Amino acid sequence: MSENPSDQPQTEPAAADSGPEAQAQQGVGQDDVAQATRDIADVAAVEVITTAAVHLLSAAAVKVGLADDPETQTDLDEARKLINALAGLITAGAPEVSDMHARSLRDGLRSVQLAFREASAIPDAPGKGPGEKYTGPVN
Repeated sequence: MSENPSDQPQTEPAAADSGPEAQAQQGVGQDDVAQATRDIADVAAVEVITTAAVHLLSAAAVKVGLADDPETQTDLDEARKLINALAGLITAGAPEVSDMHARSLRDGLRSVQLAFREASAIPDAPGKGPGEKYTGPVN
């Protein structure tokens, strides 16, 4: 194979890639990114923290069997990971969010921790369940 670039086959860009329609689509894509960046910049940190916590809480609830179809959706290994992440986020984020937000998130966390304990065939020792290294034992 030759090292000379002139020996390599030359490909020209497709006409559609450089036409006004393609340029307009690229502009729309850039506008979308710019708008999304502005939207993210306008969101308060408290809202980002609570939204992330609610997503983790919802996913954990499904994985411990608190959803419409627990026979097919329950996965305690996945639930443990989600609950650990949720407990860490709530513990770390609690000082940053209002007490009202933190209290409701802690209540939800406790609910999924108890549901996990109930769903487990072999229960974890007190203080060793998911998230309990951050929250302490859950009864």
